[in-house]
Amino acid sequence: MMKLEGALYPWRFRLVLVLLALMTGAIVWRIVDLQVIDHDFLQGQGDARSVRHIPIPAHRGLITDRNGEPLAVSTPVTTLWANGKELQAGRSQWPALAAALGQESKTFAQRLEQNAKREFMYLVRGLTPEQGQAVLDLKVPGVYAIEEFRRFYPAGEVTAHVVGFTDIDDHGREGVELAFDDWLGGVPGKRQVLKDRRGRLIKDVQVAQNAKAGKALALSIDLRLQYLAHRELRNALTEFGAKAGSLVMLDVQTGEVLAMVNHPTYNPNNRRNLQPAMMRNRAMIDVFEPGSTVKPFTISAALQTGRWKPTDKVDVYPGTLQIGKYTIRDVSKNEGVLDLTGILIKSSNVGVSKIAFDIGAESVYSLMQQVGLGQDTGLGFPGERVGNLPNHRIWPKAETATLAYGYGLSVTAIQLAHAYATLANDGRSLPLTMTRADSRGAAGAQAIPEDVAITVQGMLQQVVEAPGGVFRAKVPAYHVAGKSGTARKATVGSKGYTQNAYRSLFAGFAPVNNPRIAMVVVIDEPSTGAYYGGLISAPVFGKVMAGALRLMNIAPDNLPPVVAPVAPQAVAQTPGKGGRT
Repeated sequence: MMKLEGALYPWRFRLVLVLLALMTGAIVWRIVDLQVIDHDFLQGQGDARSVRHIPIPAHRGLITDRNGEPLAVSTPVTTLWANGKELQAGRSQWPALAAALGQESKTFAQRLEQNAKREFMYLVRGLTPEQGQAVLDLKVPGVYAIEEFRRFYPAGEVTAHVVGFTDIDDHGREGVELAFDDWLGGVPGKRQVLKDRRGRLIKDVQVAQNAKAGKALALSIDLRLQYLAHRELRNALTEFGAKAGSLVMLDVQTGEVLAMVNHPTYNPNNRRNLQPAMMRNRAMIDVFEPGSTVKPFTISAALQTGRWKPTDKVDVYPGTLQIGKYTIRDVSKNEGVLDLTGILIKSSNVGVSKIAFDIGAESVYSLMQQVGLGQDTGLGFPGERVGNLPNHRIWPKAETATLAYGYGLSVTAIQLAHAYATLANDGRSLPLTMTRADSRGAAGAQAIPEDVAITVQGMLQQVVEAPGGVFRAKVPAYHVAGKSGTARKATVGSKGYTQNAYRSLFAGFAPVNNPRIAMVVVIDEPSTGAYYGGLISAPVFGKVMAGALRLMNIAPDNLPPVVAPVAPQAVAQTPGKGGRT
């Protein structure tokens, strides 16, 4: 008689029972652990499959001018997106959806077919809330909305180059919007929601993190002055058939940029047909040889050495100066001798070259460097160029002469304006700023000795007001100082200059008795025949300066003397004969 196998090996049976008991105990323990002790695990796993965080867009900071006028504001818009898989269930509604979105039905259907397997695709961005709600009211399955913000620029093309613009994701891409993107952008928030396995919203749970709005930014720009400069520069370009132009206006006493305009310009609210050349902030990006506008700084360098006095004279006859194969020529036919003021009035290349030969190019170079020519302005503006102020270990005569009258170096309009603001501020160089400054008389580095700067201010006043001066830059009731310049345009990609291509310049400040505004006008390639800075740029300077001085309520310093009226002498008459007593 055979025995059962279990009876033969009882330990095996017990082992199986023990293993089953252990496994059962482990399962029971795990159930208790997950359900009672460590219940956060299951909750986390469930949340991972259903809880989502939707970004809450941050409101971008407001940009205003110095007086609080808005230059860039954010408006709420609706962005529509779709789940391509869910959209396939509502094919019959595609034509209505395309019509509501303003898109061609066949092209729209092809796009949806191409994205049938995608769970996310943009339908359209930047709709007004009313337009977005109209589409949502169609109740097309798979169509959802996101709240976003879109930037709007009230001043349009007038401030385009300064303010810049943002991209479709509301990130700064040009101008102040890019330079101060971190300041303006803010921090997006998060909203916790529940979604089912198809991605459909079930419940809006809570705000997990509040959005932090961007900070407001007040620029130093005065929108009134910006409009004025924009209008006059545009009119000048039209009148003289010019290719482009720039105007920069600075507050002498604070270093603030009051106005900065360029033409051609563009509308940042509608960039569909935008050309890259229109986006260039020429006042900060275009470099050029400043020509005669730097002669006042050569004269300043001469006075600073102590070797020269304003009354010293230079023989400029016959208006030419030969240096090897190079001939320096004066535009005006000067005969005899000129003092330092006369050299500036007549804009004598020969006279200023002889002065530079006497004091050495190092003195001229050092002063130009001190006033900021060919140097970084510190504004931090995107794409700003530094230009070039050449320096030689040994200065040849030709390079010394060209430096003295504004060739062989390259500057920007903002640098030239900064140099004139330094001269107008009694030689003190203040750091430039694009944001509003609350204090005047800020400390600055003394770039030019005060007595020298004041002397040259008087000389530049004579350049405008003396007989034969640049009378087109005059401003009624104000004393104005300045210097015109005309520079040939260098050939791109090769040595030499382009035939019949010039830049017309005028740089100056006012009022002379207490300078407040420094300004530079650059007009590129006027084509109507005239091209001298005194004929083309000086009138723009005069018109804009006149308006700016009045808008800023700056007291005149050149009013005619008031003649006190003479009181009529009373005549006594005898009573009774028709007279009065």
